[in-house]
Amino acid sequence: MELRDVHFTVEQLNTAYVRCIDNDRLEEWPGFFAEECLYQIISSDNFERGLPLGLVYADSKAMLEDRVTALRQANIYEPQTYRHLVSSLVISDASDLERVRAEAHYLVVRTMQAGESGVFSVGRYADVIDLTGEKPLFRERRVIFDNERVDTLLAIPI
Repeated sequence: MELRDVHFTVEQLNTAYVRCIDNDRLEEWPGFFAEECLYQIISSDNFERGLPLGLVYADSKAMLEDRVTALRQANIYEPQTYRHLVSSLVISDASDLERVRAEAHYLVVRTMQAGESGVFSVGRYADVIDLTGEKPLFRERRVIFDNERVDTLLAIPI
């Protein structure tokens, strides 16, 4: 696979990922990850300083599935929707074209039940993507947010 094909594949993966979340198909969301994976939402300050504490940490697809189950059945929160904008995709390491590192910027606008919208989160994705199977899968997805303040309601994946 050539680098431009890798870039296109990763771009398509990002597009499908955010469409899944934005269209409230959260039961499909864990399917973007390998069985053994890392999903973390962490502040850029903690990430840059090497501090491991983040807002969300899951180290398996099963944990992601549990998160969706809790979201649907146990958590109580105001209905809301997201719209993701993803841009500036860079393949940061493609020395092994079977497992590539990529980064992209993201912006999430959240719309609440009453109709008010606003920027919910802004930052970047830092990913390790496995390209060996029939479809690309995230081995690692770090959501590194830049905003200083995080709404206490972080229910839906970013």
